[in-house]
Amino acid sequence: MATGEFDLIARIRARAGTRDDIVLGIGDDAALLAPPPGRHLAVTADTLNEGVHFPRRTAPADIGWKALAVNLSDLAAMGAEPAWCTLSLSLPQSDTAWMDAFLDGFLALAGEHGIALVGGDTTRGPLSLSVTAMGFVDAGSALRRDGAQAGDDVWVTGTLGDAAGALVLLDREPAHPLRRRLDRPTPRVHAGRALAALASACVDVSDGLLADLGHICARSDVGARIDIPSLPASEALMDAFDDVARPALQAAGGDDYELCFTADASHRERIASLASRLDLRVTRIGRITAGSGVVAVDAAGAVWQPPRTGYDHFG
Repeated sequence: MATGEFDLIARIRARAGTRDDIVLGIGDDAALLAPPPGRHLAVTADTLNEGVHFPRRTAPADIGWKALAVNLSDLAAMGAEPAWCTLSLSLPQSDTAWMDAFLDGFLALAGEHGIALVGGDTTRGPLSLSVTAMGFVDAGSALRRDGAQAGDDVWVTGTLGDAAGALVLLDREPAHPLRRRLDRPTPRVHAGRALAALASACVDVSDGLLADLGHICARSDVGARIDIPSLPASEALMDAFDDVARPALQAAGGDDYELCFTADASHRERIASLASRLDLRVTRIGRITAGSGVVAVDAAGAVWQPPRTGYDHFG
């Protein structure tokens, strides 16, 4: 059912969460928020466009979930505690049924992580969503990309390649089990916060492992060596793709929203204990080296080169 812009905003406001640190939320020209003393504010923003970041005809609840998930993943990579977010929507037409379903997904994930929607904007245009997410980190404790040191281990949470595999299969198997990882990625917020005391550098894997690890290397002025056979894969990915096709999806496919982090080798037991406590797969996939750039090697130790290192919107 179609309705006016301000009715849509009122609909969103009625369902948005609240917190004690929100002085003024949705309904004014700006929100008024009260960060706690002694903590830094981490701020991130991502835009999702139909046909680029999610396939056309994706269920609106899945779009809502992913729009927030990709931003929570950025906060996770900083070790931040989610607090507030804003949402800007460009919609081809006003549709209350679509909006309610979208909010079902968006607010379900928001509720899991205690993040409150405090403002945003709506406009007519091609389907596009922009979320700005904010969270707290103790002063001086944020995970960053510039702390990796030669000799550090390189780790990754979860598994890699599922979302990229779903895109490959999209036309012939749109309901393949891998599709769940494309539509509803899991932001590793709890892992990111726990790793703040162990990791030397961290990045979320959005554009592809090699590309995103390359950001750590560039910011830290180091290199990295990655063992392709060590990259973790789900059973669904192993069933769908052979040993030749699978590594490119894992190393360069993107849309995983896992955490890639570095840590001193002395932390291996503590990281294993953390993984067990969180019931989360965490895999050591390589090490940081002197030099620059990321080198991937196969089981024989030969340099392995993917068709591309990761996604580039303007590449």
